Amino acid sequence: MSGSSNSFFSKLLNNVFPKVPDFYGMIGDQCNIVVESADLLVVFMETGDAEKGLKIRELEHTADGVKARNLDVLNSAFATPMDREDIYRAIMSIDVVINYFKTTIREMEILSVKPDQYMVEMTTVLRDGVTALQRGFQMLAVNPRDAEEGAIAAKKAERNVEKCYTRAIAALFNPDERTMQMLKTHSEGAEVQAMSQVMDTFKRREIYRHLSNAGDHLAHAGDVLHDIVVQIS
Repeated sequence: MSGSSNSFFSKLLNNVFPKVPDFYGMIGDQCNIVVESADLLVVFMETGDAEKGLKIRELEHTADGVKARNLDVLNSAFATPMDREDIYRAIMSIDVVINYFKTTIREMEILSVKPDQYMVEMTTVLRDGVTALQRGFQMLAVNPRDAEEGAIAAKKAERNVEKCYTRAIAALFNPDERTMQMLKTHSEGAEVQAMSQVMDTFKRREIYRHLSNAGDHLAHAGDVLHDIVVQIS
């Protein structure tokens, strides 16, 4: 009888005061997928391995499912360990980063663009940034003050991506001397080669821009992490 009574009162308490969902762990699930995708993205840029690109697209679909689950739990949660809006912002900002990883791969496929040294550099910096963000969100449940380091590193990664983007654009729009000389001398095939280079230039700019935008959203996720740290520490 006493066991039945305890069970009854436990159920009653759970109904009146439901357990707070583990939002730290749930957001961590999203971070884990983004880090895995970033690792694959670097390998893709280093090798051009199409299988890695396919895996990133599959992970993005997985991430959509995790995001939907997190939002559903948030909407139905009785209580949260931090401000609901901040949890929502964290869920959405992390998801946008992996979306940019997927669309970068997709555009490279559509435009038939092969990876280059700048893409390798930018994705390597992004990987470091999302890994730092992952550590930051992990620390929220342990020592919120230490989580700030992850926020700082994520925002620093965005600045480094932007520096690389600037160098990439400068190099991209620097005319090829050989082609220019061929155009000046009206060499056979010069116009076709020049047009081909122009098309490649604008295609690559689109890919660089996508990676730069991924950095912007990584920094935004870092800002969200910072706001949470300020609120709960």
